[in-house]
Amino acid sequence: MTMTAEAVLAAAGALLAARRDNRPLDTLPPAAQPADKADAYAIQTEVARRIGPVTAWKVGASAPDAEPSSAPIHAETLFFDTGTLPAAMFRVIGIEAEIVYRLKSDLPARDEPWTREEVLAAVGSVHPAFEICDSRFAAYGSQGPLASLADQANHGALIVGAATADWRRIDPVTQPLTLDIDGERRIDVVGGNKAGDPIRLLAWLANVGARPFGGLHAGDTVTTGSCTGTIFIQPGSRAVADFPGLGHIALTVA
Repeated sequence: MTMTAEAVLAAAGALLAARRDNRPLDTLPPAAQPADKADAYAIQTEVARRIGPVTAWKVGASAPDAEPSSAPIHAETLFFDTGTLPAAMFRVIGIEAEIVYRLKSDLPARDEPWTREEVLAAVGSVHPAFEICDSRFAAYGSQGPLASLADQANHGALIVGAATADWRRIDPVTQPLTLDIDGERRIDVVGGNKAGDPIRLLAWLANVGARPFGGLHAGDTVTTGSCTGTIFIQPGSRAVADFPGLGHIALTVA
């Protein structure tokens, strides 16, 4: 990490104030700009610890062989079986259809890396989901990837659909998916996640991303990246995602 502790605190304080006061930032303070991923994660971690307990995670990667990135999620933006959210929660509403894994057992931080088989054994269920992308900055996407990573990786809300307990029959890489917005088909794809295999992401999260928080815990909900890309919608819009064999999820943001 190249930032001083004071700079991390200044960046975290600015992001927390933007949340609390609903006053988006033009940018982070000049002395509190992250210079690398370590800086971004230090800011992200400080914000998360000051918000409260972590109950979920987002993890993703830009390609099947790319290094993943992650962000913690809290109870205040995690919703189960919810069909409606208020548009006033968000500055922008960028919706993504995703696949979520919920853990039935702990994967605590340890010296020996968790194997793929151990990670699979810790999964209790798989769910269809929506993530709403949002920002604490005035112009979405204006600050570059490091500032976005520091800002909870643009997380706004995670909406989790019904569980599929027989999840081992699901192959996310070949899973078909459609996404309709206000009755218009916007996405019809197989797989769709640029990261490829989400179990690789889960293992990385257990071994690396969640380490500052002691690893992963039973009940943690992990969303593994967009299968659709980000589609920006207007208040009042209704989104319906169908994952044949996995389930469907519908959400109105009004």
